[in-house]
Amino acid sequence: MSNGLLNTDALPYCKGCGHDLIAKHTVKALEKIGYKPLEVVVVTDIGCHGIIDKCLNTHTVHGLHGRSAALGAGITFGLENPDKKIVVFIGDGGATIGLQHILEAARLNLNMTVVVHNNMLYGMTGGQTSGLTPSGFRTTTSFEGNPFAGYDICALSHTAGAAYVTRIMGIGDISDKLAVAFATKGFSLAEVMEICPSYGVKLNPKRKLTEIVSSAGKEPGEWINARDRFSLSQGRKSDDLLSKTPAIRSQFKNYLKKPWSVVLSGSAGEGVQLAANLLSKAAIRSGLEVTQKGSYPVTVGVGFSTAEINLSPSEIHFHGIHIPDVALITSSDGLAHNRKRIEAMKEGFLFLDTSLEVPQTKANVIQHDFRGIGARNAAIYSVLLFVLKTGIIPTESVFKTIEEEGMGEKLPVARIKEALVEK
Repeated sequence: MSNGLLNTDALPYCKGCGHDLIAKHTVKALEKIGYKPLEVVVVTDIGCHGIIDKCLNTHTVHGLHGRSAALGAGITFGLENPDKKIVVFIGDGGATIGLQHILEAARLNLNMTVVVHNNMLYGMTGGQTSGLTPSGFRTTTSFEGNPFAGYDICALSHTAGAAYVTRIMGIGDISDKLAVAFATKGFSLAEVMEICPSYGVKLNPKRKLTEIVSSAGKEPGEWINARDRFSLSQGRKSDDLLSKTPAIRSQFKNYLKKPWSVVLSGSAGEGVQLAANLLSKAAIRSGLEVTQKGSYPVTVGVGFSTAEINLSPSEIHFHGIHIPDVALITSSDGLAHNRKRIEAMKEGFLFLDTSLEVPQTKANVIQHDFRGIGARNAAIYSVLLFVLKTGIIPTESVFKTIEEEGMGEKLPVARIKEALVEK
């Protein structure tokens, strides 16, 4: 055995473990093809297979359980170099956890090889049943034998679009079979069938690997899809997303002397985030620096909707808001979500809908019937009243933004203008 890719022949596996065979013949196969140590990246994750890292002279990356295929995909995207070889090691347990990662890499035909160490159970964590455990195979969680058939990882990968898939019996010299997978241009997967000497043999006495594989209907073989490997040019959507974003030209004055933080909050579905976006763009149009972020429950159609906006005449270095300078609250959901920080306000302004009880606060309270113009327009109305009362930017900048965003026909602009004149 050459020590080119391996730095030791004494691998840290249990006696009789197929992982030892896979590791040594992976190295043998890669060396047959002509790969040098630093031309190979081996990606592993949690599982007995993953303790190979320290024995390799290649680049190695070790990740979370079931995520080695995802990490390998990321490396492939980053390198996109056919002269480098990405080899992903994963167990049958990890392949179950990260099945979608494998299928997505196969679908895209990424230039990498996944070697599935299928000993038919979770070997490192106690011998439990995995998604690849065949029917009838005994594990520590299926003493009577697994009642379900395992996934066919080869069939799934082939159907997903892998360029080359093979199932190999982990017996004897398997380097030539692995070499075919490693030499494939595009995504290849090699499932190596083995049996864990610590759990598989003990719980399934007198059963031979060949019989187990045969009875499961998982005969060795190879499956091919004739297709080109993935290249970044296929998936590139834009060289620079910012360059596609229309620039907002400064065309109004602002009268803000120091940074202000604004919290706008109401109920989901009432245009809070839209109103915040219009305010932010109007502020940019008035020469201010702006940050904006939204907050709402996972179930976005119910409960509160809060937007946090920082406005500043100078560059903003931190976008978080603890206690705001201004709070615009248009519903009970918004008030409940922001009550604590409103109560902590020692100064500033609280614009509050008249339907709401005024909370304890030292902010200057301005109550107004925002919802009278319609719940869906309450947030934008509160933004315009805030701009009008504080004078930090012209109301014209907001109306200009509404026009530029094509919202003129969707918002009751005329009614809002009339209401502002009355105030």
